[in-house]
Amino acid sequence: MQPIIGITAGFNNLEEKHSLTDYYVQAVEALGGVPLILPSVDISLVEKVYNLVDGLIFSGGSDIDPGFFGESPQRGIKEITPIRDNFEVSLAKRALEGIKPALGICRGIQILNIAAGGNINQDIAGITSQEHDQKAPKWAPYHEVEISESSLLFKIIGKNRIKVNSFHHQSVKDLGVGLNKVAWSDDGLIEAIESSNPEKIIIGVQWHPECSWNRDEASRLLFEFLISCARTRKELPNCNGNK
Repeated sequence: MQPIIGITAGFNNLEEKHSLTDYYVQAVEALGGVPLILPSVDISLVEKVYNLVDGLIFSGGSDIDPGFFGESPQRGIKEITPIRDNFEVSLAKRALEGIKPALGICRGIQILNIAAGGNINQDIAGITSQEHDQKAPKWAPYHEVEISESSLLFKIIGKNRIKVNSFHHQSVKDLGVGLNKVAWSDDGLIEAIESSNPEKIIIGVQWHPECSWNRDEASRLLFEFLISCARTRKELPNCNGNK
C-alpha cells in the first residue's frame, strides 16, 4: 500500500495563501508515496494531522521566529511567518515523540532542531565566508559536505562525501536533545542531523534534495528511504538503512 506523506506548506503573510513548490509533490509521487500538502492549521489540530499521515516532510521556506529558541531578532533575519512557525514547531515536536519517519529540508532541519530544544544561527554571513546561497540552477550541486560513516545518513547514501545544492542564510547551531550532527560543510556548518535513537527515523538536511531527486542518486535515495520506512513504519526498527 502506498504511504501518505504529509508535506508542510509555506504561508504568504500578505496574501494569506498556503503554497508549495511542485518539486516535493513530484518526488513523493514518482518514488511511491501519496503526497498530502499540509496547511498551517491551529495547533489544536496537530494530533489529527499527525494521525492522517504515514510520514512527514518539513519543507523549506521562510525564516523562523527566534522567539522559539529564546532570542530576539538579529540583523540579517528575513521575513518570518508566525502562523507557519506555530504549526510546524508543534508538529515537529509530535514527530520527535512519535514513530513515524520524518525528513526536514532546509528550513525543515532547523524546525526539527528547534522543536528538540536547539537553536539556529539567524544569519551565517558573519560566521563563514563560504557561499551557501548558490547562483546556479536549483538542481545543480554546489558545494561538498562530509557525512559521518557511523550515521544512518551514510547507510542510506553509501558515501562519506557528496556535493549538494544550497540556498540558505541560516543554519543549525546548538543541537537539540536527542539529535546528532551527521554531516557538515568545509566551513564547519552543520548540514545534516538525525535522531540519536536508532528506532526513530528523523533526518534533517540543509540542502534541497527535492530539486535534484531525478538527477542525483543521493537525493533520490533519501526520498526512497523515507517512503519505504513510512510504508513499514509499524516495523520501524527494521528501517535501518541497509540496502
